[in-house]
Amino acid sequence: MVEIRRTPGNRRRQIADRFAQQVAKKEALRRRGIRHQGETVWFGLGMFGIVGWAVAIPTLIGIALGLWIDRTWPTQYSWALMFLIAGVIVGCFNAAYWVKKVRSKIIEDDEDDDIQP
Repeated sequence: MVEIRRTPGNRRRQIADRFAQQVAKKEALRRRGIRHQGETVWFGLGMFGIVGWAVAIPTLIGIALGLWIDRTWPTQYSWALMFLIAGVIVGCFNAAYWVKKVRSKIIEDDEDDDIQP
């Protein structure tokens, strides 16, 4: 005759809890997917573009200002090079600001998913 083995009650609770956690994670992923349905690969590439322009614009402004100063008041120092470096530094800080802002929004959305039942 075949013997039926039963798992202890505590073990059943652990298995049920693990299953409930997996279902909750999948539900959170489903909700996040529905909320971000319109965000495709192009959205991600657009974000790269925003970061790129955040660095490029201050750099170009710095170069233009430096070239204007070099032509207006010639000196032995290259103002274009100095303002190029300053523009890159300002652009990097600007890009870091935007990345931090978007990252905090993503983290906030993830926390909202965790809080909602």
